[in-house]
Amino acid sequence: MKQLNILEPQEARLRFDNLRRLLEAEKADAALITDNANIYYLTGRVFDGYIYVALNGQEIYFVRRPIDLEGDGVVAIRKPEDMAQSIDLNMPQRIGMELDVTTWSVAERLKKAFEGAETINFSPAMRRLRSAKTPAEIEKIRQSGIRQERVYRRIPHLYREGMTDLELQVEIERISRLEGCLGQFRISGDSMELYMGNILVGENADTPTPYDFAMGGEGLDPSLPVGCNGTVIRPGDTVMVDVNGNYTGYMTDMTRTFIADHTSDLAAKAHQCSIEICHRMQTDARPGAEARSLYATAEAMAREAGLERYFMGHRQKAGFVGHGVGIEINEMPVIAPRSRDIIAPGNVIAFEPKFVIPGAGAVGIENTYCVGADRTECLTNAPEQFITLLA
Repeated sequence: MKQLNILEPQEARLRFDNLRRLLEAEKADAALITDNANIYYLTGRVFDGYIYVALNGQEIYFVRRPIDLEGDGVVAIRKPEDMAQSIDLNMPQRIGMELDVTTWSVAERLKKAFEGAETINFSPAMRRLRSAKTPAEIEKIRQSGIRQERVYRRIPHLYREGMTDLELQVEIERISRLEGCLGQFRISGDSMELYMGNILVGENADTPTPYDFAMGGEGLDPSLPVGCNGTVIRPGDTVMVDVNGNYTGYMTDMTRTFIADHTSDLAAKAHQCSIEICHRMQTDARPGAEARSLYATAEAMAREAGLERYFMGHRQKAGFVGHGVGIEINEMPVIAPRSRDIIAPGNVIAFEPKFVIPGAGAVGIENTYCVGADRTECLTNAPEQFITLLA
């Protein structure tokens, strides 16, 4: 048998205590946690089932699969209706459920299991909770950054003349997995899909995609229209690499731009502007800063450099320049023009001011930063200037 909650006891208590503070704020008696990302956040593992967190009382872990988990509060169930027997007389009057990530049919079934209780949507509260990382979470992200950096430093040596973007991506994926990359790319949101990351070569970077990512790409098939499409890497093209940084269950997000030989002066200018924007974001991303103000600063820097038409896309533009990162690749805060998010200690944010230059491709960098009380630390420290691929 295996212990269900494998977090350090003090860490687990901290996370549950923080959750209960949100229950108080929402005037709810309990929450039912169903989403894999949040189950992992609260226990250090994923299982098929539910976590019942009462405002007052011990948390209960209702488990369907696997059958070899044990520990305080673990209750085996076959179906959601079995939960009522364990809660018995402590049935809540007002319960939070993760309605943003639960299908209608499942939500209706869960509501019946708590018949008589008022149901509220607790998904926004869980996103807020996870946006401020604990020191233990930050250390996991830092370790992912170290391993991702090791992979990126090896990329120039993977290149062979005549390679396609797909062939280079396969080689990067291989060394990533051997370095310990878990392969899982957890993404929040409707119809958000991506496999291992994104490599964009030349004009393919200007191909619009249906997904809400910073960059696009045609993809290899209309069933997954994003990323590499078999383009041969040629002199003058830029090669933007933005691949999976999940090595610990928590991920970093890092982009670097490579060149096979040379590229245009305009591409070089835009790349330098991206570096300068990232450095400015690191300076300005302090507790209390407005996310929308950070976006406005980035946009203004691109405009002042005469690069506004290429900023965050050319034919199709992304509506953000940064996002929270952790268990999922797109967490709070969101650095966007209409964002109401306020930067707070413990936020881990990926800033990605990118440009698409016709005739060259995508340029720019992306770094993951941790916001502290008095400084913002970069967790992805690979070289930022153009990196030459070595044939």
